[in-house]
Amino acid sequence: MKKSLLILTVLVSAFIGATLGVIFTIRNVDILSPSYNSVEDRQARQVSYSKDTLFHIPKGLQFESAARQITPAVVHIRTTYGSGEFSLNPLQQYLNPPARSSGSGVILTDDGFIVTNSHVIEDATRIEVVMTNNQRFYAKLIGKDPSTDLALLKIKARNLPFVKYGDSDGVVPGQWVLAIGNPFDLNSTVTAGIISAKARNIGILRDRNNLQVESFIQTDAAVNPGNSGGALVNLKGELIGINSAIATSTGNYAGYSFAIPVALVKKIVDDLLEFGEVQRGLLGVQIVDVSADLAENRDLDVVQGVYITRVNTGSAADDSGMETGDVIVGINNHPVGSVSELQEWVARNRPGEIITVTFRRNGEEKSVQTVLKNFEGTSNVRKREIEFEMEGAIFEDLSYRELTKLNIDGGVLIASLEAGKWKKAGIKEGFIITHIDKVPVDNVEDLNRIVVNKHGGMLVEGLYGNDNDDKEVYGVDW
Repeated sequence: MKKSLLILTVLVSAFIGATLGVIFTIRNVDILSPSYNSVEDRQARQVSYSKDTLFHIPKGLQFESAARQITPAVVHIRTTYGSGEFSLNPLQQYLNPPARSSGSGVILTDDGFIVTNSHVIEDATRIEVVMTNNQRFYAKLIGKDPSTDLALLKIKARNLPFVKYGDSDGVVPGQWVLAIGNPFDLNSTVTAGIISAKARNIGILRDRNNLQVESFIQTDAAVNPGNSGGALVNLKGELIGINSAIATSTGNYAGYSFAIPVALVKKIVDDLLEFGEVQRGLLGVQIVDVSADLAENRDLDVVQGVYITRVNTGSAADDSGMETGDVIVGINNHPVGSVSELQEWVARNRPGEIITVTFRRNGEEKSVQTVLKNFEGTSNVRKREIEFEMEGAIFEDLSYRELTKLNIDGGVLIASLEAGKWKKAGIKEGFIITHIDKVPVDNVEDLNRIVVNKHGGMLVEGLYGNDNDDKEVYGVDW
């Protein structure tokens, strides 16, 4: 009996020892097994560890996708001012180096149209575009509009990443947005914030005809010097604005940033591309915001809207029967409560286009159809004329056959040459201009766009259309 009890005790002890050994081995296999010596192997064993932080982020707050999508389409713009960079005289370049500045831009098409701020490229003698992958291009200025602080550039490239237009009318305060640009030369910087307000007028733009349009989207996304011209996007990765300004007493971000709404951007870009200049449709009125004091003093029945202090004779408003004292409360069935809103909604239209203006007069609401006019008082749009003769030279476009024969993508032929700046530089008849300050010249229209914004000297590259196809370089004092 005692012997049987002893055997049973030994067996039970052995079973318990084996069980504990198995448990110990299983729980400590990461330490004991030589197949899990790397950090990667150890991390793979941490099955309870969540490696994707997006798992904890609500669906509407996933910034990563929009940032990844948009960043390659936001470029760094570097500008040069003054002579020296492309001078043929090394001493002049040393003694008079050019000033430089920088900003941001947004690619709108896969063939290289880029929108930026007018103040980013203002008076620049050279515009350089640097992609996020460090590709570099020299850009031509298609056109600019200081009254809205927008400019359109073009680089010669294909299959570029670009940003799709969004809906700036549909955004409301409280929505999340991302600002992407190059502050302080820190490339591809992404910041996040919310829409703080819409249709802000902060009084920073100036126009000689008093036609400036300020109807900014205000955000609290951090924007600093260098962000100008960059993208403001929603979380779908759609462009809703072009970052343009900050409100600050120090010159750096202080909590408020302002972007031009994309609805206005689209119109300005289309005008610059089609006409070379902006086509502004005007009502022809002088206006102020309606305030509580104004409503009380003028015995108005509304406390929000745009009060007409004067109607210009012969203007669009005059022709449609509007009068001093009317309060405009809507454009094209969209409510307007301030001068900045009114300016934006009217500025979206060209001369000759018809808009519906809703206003209040003597307690009654009225609507009229108004044909907008330009600054000269007509309903015509005006396209910039192409000049084929400049400074003693007559220019001609090259045919596709001639371009193919010379193995060049584009160029302009100097068909005739008399005394002037071109001849003074040593250029002869038959010279084909292919580049000015490293910017490709495709045709006479391109040549016009480039030289109209040139100040001082410029570097002209090209060749003569004969057996000698060596590149020639001239310095032209413009």
